[in-house]
Amino acid sequence: MLSAELSDLYDVFAYIAFALPRVTRQERTDRARPSIEATFPGKQQAFLDFVLSHYVAEGVEGFDQEKLSRVLILRYHAISCAILELGALREIDDMFTGFQQYLY
Repeated sequence: MLSAELSDLYDVFAYIAFALPRVTRQERTDRARPSIEATFPGKQQAFLDFVLSHYVAEGVEGFDQEKLSRVLILRYHAISCAILELGALREIDDMFTGFQQYLY
């Protein structure tokens, strides 16, 4: 039996198919953080830290593009406040999808 509740399905498949070591979401986040911090400015980093903390706790489902507006409201209480903090919606969308490349 494989106990991998702290890992993503991606890691489970990599472990089964290629005998790669399992990686927890926390380990994956810790490895990606330097690249994320080097790529995104301070206010965007703060938002991405918020997103990553939810990823560690809940898993990859939070990265679903359809959930972006809910995540913004959860963090900033209104989309308009998120725009003031992070930039135009297109920039927010690009940031939200763009940082994920550093995780995988």
